[in-house]
Amino acid sequence: MSSFPACPQCGLENTYPDGDNLVCADCGFEWPAQAAASEDDNDERIVKDSVGNVLSDGDAVVLIKDLKVKGSSTTLKQGTKIKSIRIVGGDHEVDCKMDGGNFMLKACYLRKA
Repeated sequence: MSSFPACPQCGLENTYPDGDNLVCADCGFEWPAQAAASEDDNDERIVKDSVGNVLSDGDAVVLIKDLKVKGSSTTLKQGTKIKSIRIVGGDHEVDCKMDGGNFMLKACYLRKA
């Protein structure tokens, strides 16, 4: 058995290294070997709010400052409570649904309620 991860496209374990990439011998899909290693790290990603509390999916949070919505005249007001957040990857770690629509927010502007 090889110590290489299974192919993310077809799921078969017949993979081999080719330079900096891993290649699936069955479907021919290629992906970076470093991305395979970093995906395991992303599963354990810890997102903290402005005070240092760990946030997780389904938590309720409160905005700690007014935030202007880019491309709109809408402003999200300080003290607004947001229920049922979802943690996502990227620069804006929190995905939430509010009265004004769906928003992606940075955790540094939130406090766990």
